[in-house]
Amino acid sequence: MADIDLHFHSLFSDGALSPAEVIRRGAERGATLLALTDHDCTAGLAEAAATARNCGVSFLNGVEISVSWGKHTVHIVGLGIDPDHDALAAGLQGIRDGRINRARAMAESLAKVGIEGAFEGASALCDNLEMIGRTHVARYLVSSGHVKDVRSVFRKYLTPGKPGYVPHEWASLADAVGWICSAGGIAVIAHPGRYDMGRTLTERLIFDFKDAGGEAIEVASGSHSLDDLHKYALIAQRYDLLASAGSDFHAPGEGGRDVGRTDDLPPICRPVWQRLLENGRVLA
Repeated sequence: MADIDLHFHSLFSDGALSPAEVIRRGAERGATLLALTDHDCTAGLAEAAATARNCGVSFLNGVEISVSWGKHTVHIVGLGIDPDHDALAAGLQGIRDGRINRARAMAESLAKVGIEGAFEGASALCDNLEMIGRTHVARYLVSSGHVKDVRSVFRKYLTPGKPGYVPHEWASLADAVGWICSAGGIAVIAHPGRYDMGRTLTERLIFDFKDAGGEAIEVASGSHSLDDLHKYALIAQRYDLLASAGSDFHAPGEGGRDVGRTDDLPPICRPVWQRLLENGRVLA
């Protein structure tokens, strides 16, 4: 297992822990390099960076941007960003502005199948209302006894074709990658194994991503099986992409991977953190 984790979340988006808590959790598990990548939000980075410094852990400023690409929603992680860059900050604010209306629409859809109060319940579980999303709604459905766990929520609700799912127009791929690059960061395709795409569509996504200035792909991910790890290592090599690694940790007991440790990258990979170190984007 590698002691590097470049993709996880805090309560500033849909995580359950504060930035300080999640960084300390990673440090306690032996991490040497961490990157907080909250969805469409950089508000927790200062706290995370200060905590990493106190724990003796190297840190990268990060973000995970929601993107609409064709009929698909994909996520693009930005690593080594300047969170105060004007274009990035304005772009992220635009994404956040649409989240509350989407959450209300999700609650209305759930009410039609007999689940009342989802917006109010999800809001009570969301520390930053601007960042309310499907995970907060899912946690409400679990806490209120409608579903046994978060994974079951997404299987039964909140995904295309199911009650509670509401499509949303996020940032364009070109805009998201452009904001990251203009803020001095490296753009990464997050957890590609989660997207329902065949080889041809995946290749088209990669080409569009690279044309926009993207440089990396997550090879090691909490969402990836061992087969996925090797598959995306080969894809990274084939398409000349840097390789990243992240747990995608949100909360204790949710998902299969805790913060701070990720699978080792196969030897054929070129780690994205080496480029970030060379570029001086890692905060000691």
